[in-house]
Amino acid sequence: MALDDPHTRPPEPPGAGGPRNGWAAADVPPIAGDEVLPCGRLLSRVWEQARDAPPAADPHPVSCPYCREAVEGLATVNAAARALRDEDPPGLHALADRVMDVVRAEVRFGRLLPLADPDRDLRIAESAAAKVLRRAADTVPGARAATCRLVHEGNGTDVRVTMTLAAALDRPLPDRVHQVRRSVLHSAGQDLGLTVTAVDITVADVLEPGPTLGPRLPTGGGA
Repeated sequence: MALDDPHTRPPEPPGAGGPRNGWAAADVPPIAGDEVLPCGRLLSRVWEQARDAPPAADPHPVSCPYCREAVEGLATVNAAARALRDEDPPGLHALADRVMDVVRAEVRFGRLLPLADPDRDLRIAESAAAKVLRRAADTVPGARAATCRLVHEGNGTDVRVTMTLAAALDRPLPDRVHQVRRSVLHSAGQDLGLTVTAVDITVADVLEPGPTLGPRLPTGGGA
């Protein structure tokens, strides 16, 4: 049976004879994809009549089992959809706000790193820890910390530190890097309570000799 052929209709069920009143399938061309009920009525028209027209306007949908079943099913779906639309959204908004607060904090402060405390689940923001460790590196004469990143390793409290330095060349560079590493490890354990497993240091610039030990700016391009 082709739905787009208004002249093709299923036979009338027993007891459904007589003239049709209201919206019958033969009276109005069907919508594409519409369904023709076994009684010959279009599903969309039966639903429109059930919603908008009084029962006395057309008694057929009231007495027809096919129309009644279709209307009851659509009424259930409609009630569920209405309940979803009318559902109070503040709870969802509050959850979304909390998620966004966590995201903003992650961007602003960096990752949260676990402290080496066996009894309490204490954490520190990466940005705060990096500031302390950069200051520890700067206590070494002839060294200035440029960047400092901390990464949580494994499932425990181990943290790996990656740092770039500007260093003076008035003494062997490995000795100065060793001093910086010792200072960073001491500060991480004593000041912060971090379990640092490694401190990777890269000398990225040279400090000019002199009382200020200011960094020599690169002559090439780049940030």
